[in-house]
Amino acid sequence: MYGNYLDDAAKIVAEKREENLKFEHARLTADEKDQLLKEYHPDRIASQFVELKIGPNKGEKAPIELAEMLQAAPRMAPDSVDLNHIDYEADVLVIGGGGAGTSAAIMASEAGAKVLLVTKLRVGDANTMMAEGGIQAADKPNDSPAQHYLDAFGGGHFDGKPELVYTLVNKAPSVIKWLNDLGVEFDKEEDGTMVTTHGGGTSRKRMHACKDYSGAEIMRTLRDEIAHEEQLERNAQR
Repeated sequence: MYGNYLDDAAKIVAEKREENLKFEHARLTADEKDQLLKEYHPDRIASQFVELKIGPNKGEKAPIELAEMLQAAPRMAPDSVDLNHIDYEADVLVIGGGGAGTSAAIMASEAGAKVLLVTKLRVGDANTMMAEGGIQAADKPNDSPAQHYLDAFGGGHFDGKPELVYTLVNKAPSVIKWLNDLGVEFDKEEDGTMVTTHGGGTSRKRMHACKDYSGAEIMRTLRDEIAHEEQLERNAQR
């Protein structure tokens, strides 16, 4: 249907195969690596970022596309909103139906709050669903949140906010337990011990996974729990 338009390219690859197998590229220096990232990596190309002019992050840099959305005119005119007519009432409004949003909604509901969760797509249609590798937590005897902190903070080139990294590593073990108690099918040994593996930049095996569909399994469980909380709410209103 498309013809053999790749034949010429395939021949070039075949001819160069032996030469390429023997070729060893010189190791790059830290400055050379940094320069390559600045030229080609989308998160490092300066021209792809602009300074935010409004909002709580005013003065910070953001990708051009994100800045345009954050600073765009509202889709709904303020004078079209009638605050005397309320369609929905809730104690907690959660925006986003991914792993973070659904977890927040579940916890708020368990705490007795009336929760309204809104998402642009279906609940679960978010980044969490596509995550494969796993989720890290220092919950083994040879590990600790302090060691996890050093790995995470250093692995992020010390650009992370210390208080956020601190919260991340200290809350991680309890979050893993919470997900496990909800029914997430983490990989386990025959005796029920959770299997942990190395992740990028880790000095200890602390990656908890569900085969290679960790995010999908976590999201499946959270979505089921959301449906359960909704059913409890409907039963309470009868």
